[in-house]
Amino acid sequence: MTSQLTHTESAEVPWDIPVRGTRRTETAPGLVAELGRVSSATACAKLHADGIRRTFVHGPTPLVPGQQATGVARTLQFMPQREDVASGLGQEDVEKHTALWEVLEIIEPGDILVVQAFGSPFAGCFGDMLVRYFKKKGGAGIVVDGYIRDAPRVKQLGVPIWCRGTTPHYASQSDLFPWGYDVPVAVGGVLCLPGDLVIADDDGAVVVPAAKAPAVVETARDHEQWEVFSRLKIDDGARLGDYYPLTQATRDEYEQWRRDA
Repeated sequence: MTSQLTHTESAEVPWDIPVRGTRRTETAPGLVAELGRVSSATACAKLHADGIRRTFVHGPTPLVPGQQATGVARTLQFMPQREDVASGLGQEDVEKHTALWEVLEIIEPGDILVVQAFGSPFAGCFGDMLVRYFKKKGGAGIVVDGYIRDAPRVKQLGVPIWCRGTTPHYASQSDLFPWGYDVPVAVGGVLCLPGDLVIADDDGAVVVPAAKAPAVVETARDHEQWEVFSRLKIDDGARLGDYYPLTQATRDEYEQWRRDA
C-alpha cells in the first residue's frame, strides 16, 4: 500500500493502517446500569477474590474530581512512530486518516474509550474538538494511559476523563501514532479487550472482564449492603474487628438487620 501516513509518500508498508479489530456486543440489558452502582474499589476487590488480580489501570486519574463513568470498552491503540511506516509529519491532516478519527465515528452511546498511549507526555491523545465529537456521539467517558490537550475547554464539556495529565502536544506530534482500534490494549499494566466493562471514579479506573461482570454485580450488592451496616455499628462505637469484615456472629446480626429494615 502507498501510505499517506508517512513522510515518504512512495514507501510501501506491510500494514494496512489503521488496524481494525472487532468488539463483542452481547452485553446483557441493564448490566451496565447495575454495574454503575458498584464502586471501582468494590469491583477491584471482588475480581481479586475471584482470581482476576490485575484490573486497576495504574496512572490515569480523574481530570475533574467527582465524576463517575461505567460502560462498555471501545479501545484505541497508539504505537511508537517509525518514519518508514507511520509518523506525525503533516500534523492533523495526517491524523484524519488514522485510528483516532475512525474510532470516533463508531462510538456508540454508553461507550468508554480506553486508550493505550504508554504514559507519553508528548502525545495529546484528545483535545477539545475530538472530545466534543465524542460527547455528541454519546460516549460515556475516556480512560487514557497518557495525556490530553486543551484542558480548560475539555473540562467545560463535562465528559468524564481519566488521564495522566495535560500537554500542549497534538496526538502524533512526537513519539506515538494512532495505530488501531477495537483491538486488545494495555493500559496502566492492565489488559483491556474490546467489549470488557469499565468502572471509573475518584479511586481510578477498573477493567471488568465481560464474562465476570454479572458476578461482580451480584457479590458487590451484598458487599456494599453489609458495609452500610458496618459503618452504622462502627459509628456507634463497635469494635472494628467485629464488623470489618463481618464475623459469623456479626453476619447473623447483619442478616437480622436486613430482615428488620
